[in-house]
Parts: sequence; structure tokens; C-alpha cells
Amino acid sequence: QLRRVESGGGLVQPGGSLRLSCAASGFTLAHYAIAWFRQAPGKEREGVSCINSSGGATNYADSVKGRFTISRDNAKNTAYLQMNNLKPEDTAVYYCAFAYWTCTVVPSTHVGSWGQGTQVTVSS
Repeated sequence: QLRRVESGGGLVQPGGSLRLSCAASGFTLAHYAIAWFRQAPGKEREGVSCINSSGGATNYADSVKGRFTISRDNAKNTAYLQMNNLKPEDTAVYYCAFAYWTCTVVPSTHVGSWGQGTQVTVSS
């Protein structure tokens, strides 16, 4: 059974950091590109970052460029999103997804199912 679990969210003050994890099971993560998405209250889900299957190409939304870093550990079947210098506008539920993206751009959506996500709240 294909499964993914997002974790690592929480409440953090502006300027703080969090590291999100996306653990996959039931399939080999190394075959797929990984993207992180987020959905803020009252807003549509948006793509945040993407990393291709080899890890050799990454891309970021302009709003997070220079602050977020996507990575993957295929041996652990896990992807990560390191988020630094967090801002209140980063508050959202964060989701990961897998597909055959090239990551030349950050995907805007994902046609498959979504996990439960992990809540990130940036507030003083």
C-alpha cells in the first residue's frame, strides 16, 4: 500500500526554523520527483518546492527562495524541507507529493491523492 506521512510542523516565532519530513512507504521513492505544497486558510494549495528523482535539480517558489531547502534521502525513502527565516505568511498546512516531474518549474498541483499534511504556524 502506497503511503506517505508528513511530519515536523509546529508553532514557531517569525525568524525561526522548522524541518519537515515526508516518509514514504510501499514504493521506491528514488523513482520519483518530490514536491512540497502548502495550503493557507482560505487560499488555494500552491507548489513550494520540487526536487527531481536524482536530487540534481531543485526549484522553489519565489516566495520561499533563499529561505527553504528541499532535499531527499533515497536510502531512507524520505524527503525533507528545511525552512529558515520563517514568516507569518508561511503559515499553512504543508503536503508532499510524488510524481514524474522534471522540476524545471515548481508544479502547481498534483493529480494523485494527498496525505494528511503537517501544520506550520508562524506567529509571535
